[in-house]
Amino acid sequence: MNQEIQITKLPSQRQQQQELPLPPEDGTIVKDHTSQDEQQQAAQGRHGAVQGGGHHHHHHRSSSKLTVLPLIFLIYFEVAGGPYGSERAVRAAGPLFTLLGFLVFPFAWGVPESLVTAELSAALPGNGGFVRWADLAFGPFAGSLLGTWKYLSCVINIAAYPALVADYLGRVIPAVAAGTGGRTRTGTVVGMTLFLSFVNYTGLSIVGWGAVVLGLVSLAPFVLMTGIAVPKMRPRRWTVQVEGSKDWRLFFNTLFWNLNYWDSASTMAGEVERPERTFRRALAVAVVLIAASYLLPLMAATGATDAPPDTWANGYLADAAGIIGGPWLKYWTEAGAVLSSVGMFEAQLSSGAFQLLGMAELGLLPAVFARRATLSRTPWVAIAASTAVTLAVSFLSFDDVVSTANFLYSLGTLLEFAAFLWLRARQPDLKRPYRVPLPLPALAAMCAVPSAFLAYVCVVAGWRVFALAGGLTALGVGLHGAMRLCRARRWLRFEGQQGQGDHAVAPAHTV
Repeated sequence: MNQEIQITKLPSQRQQQQELPLPPEDGTIVKDHTSQDEQQQAAQGRHGAVQGGGHHHHHHRSSSKLTVLPLIFLIYFEVAGGPYGSERAVRAAGPLFTLLGFLVFPFAWGVPESLVTAELSAALPGNGGFVRWADLAFGPFAGSLLGTWKYLSCVINIAAYPALVADYLGRVIPAVAAGTGGRTRTGTVVGMTLFLSFVNYTGLSIVGWGAVVLGLVSLAPFVLMTGIAVPKMRPRRWTVQVEGSKDWRLFFNTLFWNLNYWDSASTMAGEVERPERTFRRALAVAVVLIAASYLLPLMAATGATDAPPDTWANGYLADAAGIIGGPWLKYWTEAGAVLSSVGMFEAQLSSGAFQLLGMAELGLLPAVFARRATLSRTPWVAIAASTAVTLAVSFLSFDDVVSTANFLYSLGTLLEFAAFLWLRARQPDLKRPYRVPLPLPALAAMCAVPSAFLAYVCVVAGWRVFALAGGLTALGVGLHGAMRLCRARRWLRFEGQQGQGDHAVAPAHTV
């Protein structure tokens, strides 16, 4: 894999501001004396310019941009992180439906979302990803609301990982175990969160290559388990049925929980080298890698052991590895769960932080969120804010909160698909370095399958989830209104607010 990819120098966003007309606040294109091509270039200048300021920092930043291999593993950890947590699908519907689900779902769900992400990340390659897409399609309110939904879903996910690491440590140190409620466990969760956040601060390139190492080490025990299990597998074991009726709600929620967030890497598009080429390659490899990382270990564990479906609780894959390969493989699999949690924390914290940075560059959040560290170029204010929210969420009950995260993510992704189709219909000539090779009706059909599943996730949610999601959505609406007021009254500084009026475009970043 050639990672010596040459950077094409682009004019800075500030230069584009001086040369191109600007779109108004509501996201529509003003029809003036400029040509349609110039208007679309202006839109891309606001929403998709490669971030990085002027030429003064260009060489420094291009050398640390993400290439294909780190991006593959960042996507891998944002979506999956290994087959940990897939056991409940076997308990809910049995081995056969689980294998079919993890064979079909990564492609029926992951491929459409990956294609949307690849096209729009290439067309609008700035940080913020899906926020930029909704902002350009439907205006700042839609971008802000989608950003709220996705960000809250992201930080709720992040908060689970330090607690999971503490649970594994609790097997060795009883005071750290879940349910103790003592200072030792609290200190472990807080300390782990702060330490992993500091690692994130050191630089996205370090996080990306760290994800490669963590991914290879955490996948290795499952590769060995699959190889050892081949002569022991009996296909008849895959047809064992669950006792009683199947729990389809748990089954589909487990599939969804394990295979969402394909679009999260788009929030870091401004940090990716040649995004028009890198994204589509990384997403294509990630789809296959993620499908295999679930399907093969589950085939091995269900085909080589006689455990009935009701024994498949979270963590059973480590027990299955011990049955198949011995205690050493069980311990390695458990250690892999810790490493996987670390990788998912780092990848998703990066995604959330760069989303806040992108929203600040669009003027949807105060300019302070666009501040970057001098050496690592990471958005340190956004990382600190995300860490604080994660710590607060870490000590809440996760039963309804996690369901709410799924609900909010579903709402955001439905809006994301709508923005994709709207931009294809209303701006067909928008420069798209990569374009999904399908006409608009076929694209609508492509998005219909995952959209139907997203609608299902929303419909089956309970009343408490509806109430909590409604409250958080109202919070997002209020936040957007508050930001507009602060910008108009100049109570806070926003990007581009330099005496040019409320519609000024943000400079690349504030240091």
